[in-house]
Amino acid sequence: MITGRVNAPEIDTKYGWLNTNGKSYSVNDFRGKIVLLDFWTLGCINCQHILPDLHRLEAEYPAELVVIGVHSAKFDNEKIHNAIRKAILKFGITHPVVNDAGFEVWKHYAVNAWPTIVLIDPAGKVIGQRAGEGIYDVVKPNIDLLIQDFGDKINRTLFSFQPEEQAAGILQFPSKFITDATGAIYLSDSGNHRILKINQEGKILQVIGSGQRGFSNGSFNEATFNEPHGLALQDENLYVADAKNNAIRKVNLTTNEVTTVAGTGELDYYFFAESLDEPVNPNSPWDLVLEGNTLYIASAGNHQILIMDLATQTVRRFAGTGREALADGSLLEAAFNQPSGLALQAGILYVADAEASAIRAIDLNKGTVQTLIGTGLFDFGDVDGDADAALLQHTMGLAVYQNQLYIADTYNGKIKVLNLETNRVQTLVAGLDEPNDVKLIDTILWITDTNHHQLLKVDLTTGEKFLVPVTMEAQAE
Repeated sequence: MITGRVNAPEIDTKYGWLNTNGKSYSVNDFRGKIVLLDFWTLGCINCQHILPDLHRLEAEYPAELVVIGVHSAKFDNEKIHNAIRKAILKFGITHPVVNDAGFEVWKHYAVNAWPTIVLIDPAGKVIGQRAGEGIYDVVKPNIDLLIQDFGDKINRTLFSFQPEEQAAGILQFPSKFITDATGAIYLSDSGNHRILKINQEGKILQVIGSGQRGFSNGSFNEATFNEPHGLALQDENLYVADAKNNAIRKVNLTTNEVTTVAGTGELDYYFFAESLDEPVNPNSPWDLVLEGNTLYIASAGNHQILIMDLATQTVRRFAGTGREALADGSLLEAAFNQPSGLALQAGILYVADAEASAIRAIDLNKGTVQTLIGTGLFDFGDVDGDADAALLQHTMGLAVYQNQLYIADTYNGKIKVLNLETNRVQTLVAGLDEPNDVKLIDTILWITDTNHHQLLKVDLTTGEKFLVPVTMEAQAE
């Protein structure tokens, strides 16, 4: 019989549980079940990558397996119970999650990386653990062996958990947005897996996508997305960073058709000198910016910037080794940390480098990468002042206008601005909940207040903040 030798340490904490209607559990409550612990933190793209494997295992072994998320936060904001709750809703997680804000469970299981999974047998013994992605092919054979060995000793009574409930509203986790020449706004309503075209009063003019999570092309009513984020517009074509489909989609605004122009849905990886002279696929693309026929892609999942030639629809590597680090230098020497926001001005591509809480600048003419704010993967905070000493927390969105770089300081719930001449940072807007994007439209600052499910605008002259009431009152085209 395959069995572990060490008793599984306790999994309950004083910080509470989610997806359980407030009920707490101990490891002994799951005796007789095969238990898979998933150690994760909500901002980690690699943690998000294994969720499809977890969903697949849960569907295949509903009676034998219990998956339990252990949320061991990296950032201060990620320790907050409601922040974890919002992430659970955003990612469609239905299994129980324990808040391990104090790292007690993490330490007891000797975990040292996100994500890490631990398999526990029905006798409450640890079988083993594994860090990294691609867990399905590793875990499934072990589950099959445990089912074979333990037989009728496995408790096949289904546990009844209660997933968190989403608040009602038209928007769910709005993320990136852009404007067209008429001033209309295209907004990624990422939690509803669709794109909305709205006017500046918030009236919905067009809905792109059925609203179902999926990966299908077709008409606006038929096409499906999976957590769309970054957008770029060229003439009648709207390009979409379809993050969880690992794809770039093209929306033809004349024919009202959605097609896929890059990506197969699978995760693609390439490091250092690999795949430098051949087409590659995006890996969790998070933002887009367009210059001429060149589309720059923040490929968050492989910590790189990619470029797509719109004439040939070919995606190639542009900047970043693929390793997760804060390293400057030439395009292929530099390293990024889950790049999630882009802004372009005067030959400088600015990058919101989320996991390092950093702002990077790529000089497109010189082919070099420089860090403007940030010092390391685990250095974060909420400090304004000189850029050399300023601290951000998991920043994900950028906009640039003249000498001002506007920053969605996501986990600090703020919009900050870096003066590119004085190199000083100051807070403009506070009290937000994980803002994902920011844009300046006719001297008005527009913001996606993502976890509040809102679109806001701020008058920079008076500092007044206004809610943009997104409504279905206009007739969809």
